[in-house]
Amino acid sequence: MIFTPVLFYQKLYFRPHYSLSTNIMPAAAPVLLKSLPEKPGVYKFLDEKGTIIYIGKAKSLKKRVSSYFNKIHQEPKLNILVSKIKDIEFTVVDTEWEALLLENSMIKQIRPRYNAMLKDDKTYPWLAVGKDIFPRLYYTRNPNPKKEELFGPYSSLRFMHTLLETLHTLFPIRTCKILQKTERPCLQFHIKKCAAPCAGNISRNDYQENILKVIKIIKGNHSEVLQQLKGEMMKYAVQWEFEKAQLIKEKIELLESYRGKSVVVNPEISNCEVFSMVENNQTAFVNFMKIMEGAIVQTFTFEIQNRLETNEEDLLLMAMAEIEKRFGTLSGEVIVPFRIALNREQTIFKVPIRGDKKKLLELSLKNAKIAMLEKKKRIELADPERHQNRILQALQKDLGMVCLPKTIECFDNSNTQGDEPVAAMVQFVNGKPNKKEYRHFIIKTVTGPDDFASMYEVVKRRYSNLLEEERPLPELIIIDGGKGQLTSARQALTELNIQEKVILIGIAERLEDIYRAGESQPLYIDKVSETQKLLQRIRDEVHRFAITHHRKRRAKKSIHSQLDDIKGIGQVTKEKLLKHFKSISKIRSATLEELAEVVGTAKAKLLT
Repeated sequence: MIFTPVLFYQKLYFRPHYSLSTNIMPAAAPVLLKSLPEKPGVYKFLDEKGTIIYIGKAKSLKKRVSSYFNKIHQEPKLNILVSKIKDIEFTVVDTEWEALLLENSMIKQIRPRYNAMLKDDKTYPWLAVGKDIFPRLYYTRNPNPKKEELFGPYSSLRFMHTLLETLHTLFPIRTCKILQKTERPCLQFHIKKCAAPCAGNISRNDYQENILKVIKIIKGNHSEVLQQLKGEMMKYAVQWEFEKAQLIKEKIELLESYRGKSVVVNPEISNCEVFSMVENNQTAFVNFMKIMEGAIVQTFTFEIQNRLETNEEDLLLMAMAEIEKRFGTLSGEVIVPFRIALNREQTIFKVPIRGDKKKLLELSLKNAKIAMLEKKKRIELADPERHQNRILQALQKDLGMVCLPKTIECFDNSNTQGDEPVAAMVQFVNGKPNKKEYRHFIIKTVTGPDDFASMYEVVKRRYSNLLEEERPLPELIIIDGGKGQLTSARQALTELNIQEKVILIGIAERLEDIYRAGESQPLYIDKVSETQKLLQRIRDEVHRFAITHHRKRRAKKSIHSQLDDIKGIGQVTKEKLLKHFKSISKIRSATLEELAEVVGTAKAKLLT
């Protein structure tokens, strides 16, 4: 088996990303930017050396990134930044809030050059619990995981301060930066906001128990906080202290909106990897995510060319081997989209059915699909004809044709029990309708409902005219009908001596099987393939065109009047008569004088 991994994307932390690589940015920007998704996420700008020079967040990646290239900015630094962009990478997330958190985390870790110059001076706050004997609870904009346990970051500073103040009210945790032993506690002890560990008024175990409760509430178990606040609000209301009650009410409203966890996934999920894969023709896109302590800390998306139509399990195993080679040994638990028949001592493969792990798998699959669609858009935007050529090549292969079917013509009959028989032909060029060459045919030589003879007539008339006018023949002719109509069409082509110059096929109505002229068995074509879809689209178009023409002729015939058969009586005269006499029977019984009063003596004599 031969595997050829191509288009590997660079490593990115926290979320899946995809790269819009080019060496001629921003000259190629218009094409690349059109392929960006209109989804929230984080984007990174890279210079010609591949160094990340700027990271930003966006509610819509397409709109935000495009805004850098569709105008000249007033700020010189922005223009300098845009001039140095040679590559764009982006990460898709579910919400704008997640994009904000992800942007902050990336900036802290990568520290791009232009973020320091162009950022809006925002560093998002975190809640921190110290790691000393009697730790304090505080907020910081400069987190240090070695010295403190961190929770956040928080997008709302007001909300974070409210939570911090409430926790200090509920639990007597110290606020002083330096803990010094003393015999006389400070004011915070007397107002019941500190248990005064400095004076030995609380044991280490009791203090740690309070800290554990604080951490539990920060992570989302804040029902006790809400219950106590509601009690305080009612107490102030009963005492007519409505201003204090209103302040408590605001705290309740903010706390009720608090989601309880700042990590992307369940904090109980730790040390595992997630793999997902989507396939498109001979290409597979694999997405990898690494989960540590409830957060997505590493992701990777790449493309594999599946030249020998290898099964999906082997493709996924190949992707795992590549990831292990790049990032080290996989952990003990690997989440996959389907069962894998691989015995590996240190690894357990799991296919989740529900819960947070299932959501992780869906998120990974979502990003793999976006990577596939993004590449498809880029290819189509860069070369619009490439997509159509690929479909025509598939059609050529499935029908066993020597040349590419650039011009396709399709025929269909339409009549109602032999009444008003008509036929229609549509032409597709390079897979697209060419409406200038659409044709209607009124059946001239057939009496009654004979679809076989009607098909023979219109096919012979069409290609007799083309031969007479020395116009090129189509590469492919499609007959909307069964074997009988296909045989009639073949007879017409044979009589014109062009049966070897074109490929003739028919589409059976019931099972939509495809038959080649002269063959008794249908061709095997996948019912959901692009070939089948194109043939069905052409067949549906000719059917619509034929039915529309047939209905127009029936409608015209239904309003035919006996007056139309009288020579010398035109449309205007007919309307005058019907308007005055109201019906044909009254016109027939009218005298010459009465008719002459309406249309004149000369035309009145024609009616008598």
